[in-house]
Amino acid sequence: MKIQKETLDFFKNLEKNNDRDWFNEHKPEFKKIEKEVKVFYNSVLKTLNEHDEVDKLKMFRIYRDVRFSKNKAPYKTHFGGSFNRAKPKLRGGYYLHIQPNNESFIATGFWEPSPADLLRIRKEFEMDATEIRAILKDKTFNSIWGDFVGDEVKTAPKGFSKDHENIDLIKKKQYIFVKKYTDSEVLSDGFIEDVNKSFKAIRPYFNYMSDVLTTDLNGVSLI
Repeated sequence: MKIQKETLDFFKNLEKNNDRDWFNEHKPEFKKIEKEVKVFYNSVLKTLNEHDEVDKLKMFRIYRDVRFSKNKAPYKTHFGGSFNRAKPKLRGGYYLHIQPNNESFIATGFWEPSPADLLRIRKEFEMDATEIRAILKDKTFNSIWGDFVGDEVKTAPKGFSKDHENIDLIKKKQYIFVKKYTDSEVLSDGFIEDVNKSFKAIRPYFNYMSDVLTTDLNGVSLI
């Protein structure tokens, strides 16, 4: 199972003709491509469930919400889909983004943690960041995922010292990792295997964060 060149070509053309008339004229082509890509995403779901518990795949619609956006283009120029792990015992999620011009990527982690989860994570790092730093420094893990990306506060969150030794971790608002792909990589026969291998490599991080978010600071289970 692989992504076809027609998928990327369609979005390249849509970028140049992002209006309803063009899209409606080419909607049968889009529907065919969408059906094929859904099969690919479901294949990713199947491979994930060989080594994890993922209970939901959500593919996002192509239609953009332009009500509060300066960009009034009506259509997205990519496919996106998220894979949710079985809560409450398993935390975190996976995301797959297919877009031409070398803009495809996969992402994992905690994009918008709830206020309670964010505070719990920060409190954990305030108390002890030994385990998370060991995960981040692991050669195999780091070669695939690198370091955290995402937004953070400028100095320190309320209630935390800006001089704390783990402030680099505490001040983050998102705890996510991103791996980018070129168009040729996306179209290759080995793309789905690489996506699965990379997602599998995130497990030490997910195992750790699941333990953190399902216990209190004393290690007592919350579930």
